[in-house]
Amino acid sequence: MGAKEKALALHAQGFNCAQCVLSALGDYTGMDEKTALAISAGFGGGVRCGEICGAVSGAVMALGLANPWNDPEDAATRAKITRMSMAFTKQFSAEHGCIRCFDLKRSGHPCDELIAWAAEHAEECLKNN
Repeated sequence: MGAKEKALALHAQGFNCAQCVLSALGDYTGMDEKTALAISAGFGGGVRCGEICGAVSGAVMALGLANPWNDPEDAATRAKITRMSMAFTKQFSAEHGCIRCFDLKRSGHPCDELIAWAAEHAEECLKNN
C-alpha cells in the first residue's frame, strides 16, 4: 500500500489532512504513526484557522523529517529542503489554485482529493531525493 492509500485510509478513520499525510509517509520519515498523528493534530483545517492546507503542512513536515536540516552550518541541506518545499507548494498551488484551506474548500476541493495528491506527490519527491 502506497502513501496515498494509507493517507486515505487514515482520513476514513477520522484523522485530519495533516495527520493523514504525515503519518502515511512514515516509511520515509522514520516517525511512528502514533507520534506523527500527535504532532500534526493541530495542523488540520489550515492550522485550525483556515490558512495553509493541512495536507500541504503534513507533506512539508515529512519532507523536512526525511531531509533534516538541524545544523545551522549545513547550507547544502538547508538549500535542499528549501527547494523541495518550494517546489511542492508551487506544484500544489498550480494544481489546485492555492494552498489556503479556506479557499480550497470554498472552491469545492474535497479533502480526500487534497490528501491523495499531497501524499502521492510527497512520496514521489521523497523517492527521488
